[in-house]
Amino acid sequence: MADIGDLADKAKDLAADNPDKIKGALDKAGDVAGDKLPQHEDKIDAGVEQGKGAVDKLADG
Repeated sequence: MADIGDLADKAKDLAADNPDKIKGALDKAGDVAGDKLPQHEDKIDAGVEQGKGAVDKLADG
């Protein structure tokens, strides 16, 4: 069974290898969520941007 450290390392590797794919998936998920919950679109957009920032940090670090 994988521990938290192994999962974190895998996440870093994934982010470093595929940042554009991950960011695209975040955009798509945000679009779907925004369509379903238009009253929360500003919060969804903020969450997507935070997610993209996290991907950048993982890819750089």
